Amino acid sequence: MVSEHSDATSGETAALALKILVAGGFGVGKTTLVGAVSEIRPLRTEELLSEAGRSVDDTGGVDRKVTTTVAMDFGRITIRSGLSLYLFGTPGQDRFWFLWDELAQGALGAVVLADTRRLEDCFPAVDYFEHRRIPFVVAVNCFTDARAYGAHEVSRALDLDRGTPVVLCDARDRDSGKEVLVRLVEYAGRMHTARLLDSVG
Repeated sequence: MVSEHSDATSGETAALALKILVAGGFGVGKTTLVGAVSEIRPLRTEELLSEAGRSVDDTGGVDRKVTTTVAMDFGRITIRSGLSLYLFGTPGQDRFWFLWDELAQGALGAVVLADTRRLEDCFPAVDYFEHRRIPFVVAVNCFTDARAYGAHEVSRALDLDRGTPVVLCDARDRDSGKEVLVRLVEYAGRMHTARLLDSVG
């Protein structure tokens, strides 16, 4: 989602709004990240986990989780004057992945949140964005009880394409989340520019 308009009286270009997805496995912190960085009250579509879902929702490693996103989270953050990001948090469970194609329409890029205790849970999101050539960064949500790994180790474990950024973060912290988003915007900008140059070259 990119929108821009000009003020006819002043000639100044008004705000540019970019659409960003926040994806990853079940219970990795997507709702937390969107809520932490959003400057507006975030829209959440969370529901209580039910007995009926126990057979399909793997809560191993996130035993204390009691709710789940069933459609999307939405928030907004201003990165700098004239540049805002609209954040769309995707649902983590397989049965809601049909929503991803709709949410991905017009996205500049994505953040794939990862938990090193359940690193395999972010493989589907990595594959999704790689196959659709949507620029993304992997943000490792550093849980206090998780073993610490460096960005290079995570990149190798996920077999990421060369140059895909991996950043360490705390999804609860606004400044940490904002830094992840800045890295994504910079990386996506470079990727889109390179593709444009390739297409005209």
